[in-house]
Amino acid sequence: MSGQAQIGVTGLAVMGRNLARNLARNGLTVAVHNRSPERTRGLVAEHGDEGRFVPTESMADFVAALERPRAVIMMVKAGGPTDAVIDELVPLLDAGDIIVDCGNAHFADTRRREEALRRHDLHFVGTGVSGGEEGALWGPSIMPGGSAESYRKLGPIFERIAAQVDGEPCCRHIGPDGAGHFVKMVHNGIEYADMQLIAEAYDLLRAGLDATPAELAETFRQWNSGELESFLIEITADVLGHTDASTGQAFVDVVLDQAEQKGTGRWTVQSALDLGIPITGIAEATFARSLSGHADQREATRRAFAGTGPAWQVADRDTFVEDVRRALLASKIVAYAQGFDHIRAGSQEYDWNIDLGGTATIWRGGCIIRARFLDRIRQAYDDHPDLPTLLVAPWFADTVRAGVPGWRRVVAEAAQAGVPTPAFASSLSYFDALRANRLPAALIQGLRDNFGAHTYRRVDRDGSFHTIWAGDHHEVEA
Repeated sequence: MSGQAQIGVTGLAVMGRNLARNLARNGLTVAVHNRSPERTRGLVAEHGDEGRFVPTESMADFVAALERPRAVIMMVKAGGPTDAVIDELVPLLDAGDIIVDCGNAHFADTRRREEALRRHDLHFVGTGVSGGEEGALWGPSIMPGGSAESYRKLGPIFERIAAQVDGEPCCRHIGPDGAGHFVKMVHNGIEYADMQLIAEAYDLLRAGLDATPAELAETFRQWNSGELESFLIEITADVLGHTDASTGQAFVDVVLDQAEQKGTGRWTVQSALDLGIPITGIAEATFARSLSGHADQREATRRAFAGTGPAWQVADRDTFVEDVRRALLASKIVAYAQGFDHIRAGSQEYDWNIDLGGTATIWRGGCIIRARFLDRIRQAYDDHPDLPTLLVAPWFADTVRAGVPGWRRVVAEAAQAGVPTPAFASSLSYFDALRANRLPAALIQGLRDNFGAHTYRRVDRDGSFHTIWAGDHHEVEA
């Protein structure tokens, strides 16, 4: 029985279990292992008719069941548990074998692990997987990093089980070492922004129109038939249209308004700060989740400022709905533009040579942020690989330009009515900052030079300069 499985999966919680089933349903013989053998037995008992599984109860038997070069997929918790499984696997493997981490690991950890295992002549492949439980089972978007050599074995397998769009698999080799997990991290950051923007659109419509969730579900269904078509808009309509069985109320009204997060949004913001890339919409979305969880502060502030918000009456319902739609679309474009700027910066910093158009291609299916305009993103970067920002690509520029008047009205009306729109407002401010002739950064540079002699540059000649602020204010060349 040894050496018969083409690939193995260790860690059979929901994601690992579904990924193993996907592999088996696609004709692969899959060795399966879990720290608790009951889960392994349960998988085979419930789904053994879906394909060929090789159940194992020890790590040694699991490794022995794999054909060489061995390929082991780990689906375990990030951090210490991942390192523990690697430490258990390494003594059992041979040169050329492959360990694949399909969890949401921090890309810096992946880089560390890849370097360490390379010294053992082992391949470590950090792989982003998006699509949730259903995606893992029926076809996710897959973002493998690691060596090109490892992809020669993994590529045909991953491309077979990935989502397919227009005959193309939603999987490609992203780049070396941590590139796959980096791209998945940024994907999740865009996902944070996307969900926050949708939530703000819902909040604006509900406050401005005094509409019910069921009515707004229909609005989002209509939006999903146009430029905003995406998986998240689709399921927004599902969530808003759902009625809670135990109370008869709208489901969204019985859910606690404190959003949770697993860390990838925070990692995205931290990485962007390190790289000097402004991802303001993603950052505001991440902070909005954090703020929602500060229940004590929110309650205290509500009590202190009760009744200070003006009544909001929308004069023209149809115009307002269209303004919110356009503001949502423009803000989403900003979120994607910032995300792709971040990927480009990471690729340059770590010498990954990531194909931005190719990344858009594999996000078209399977993943949470799949959307109609990803085809347009791919085309924009295919046409102009050195595009300075997605905002200036023709379709995106035209769409944002058409949406600006409504975007401004929505943000202004929300501010007047006291409805928070952190992602809408920051995205608009980002757009305005990029298009401004001059920014107040000139004053900031003057202040920095005044208190810390940090120097400044001039618009009329080259070089760096310092003004003697404590003396006669004469200028010297630094």
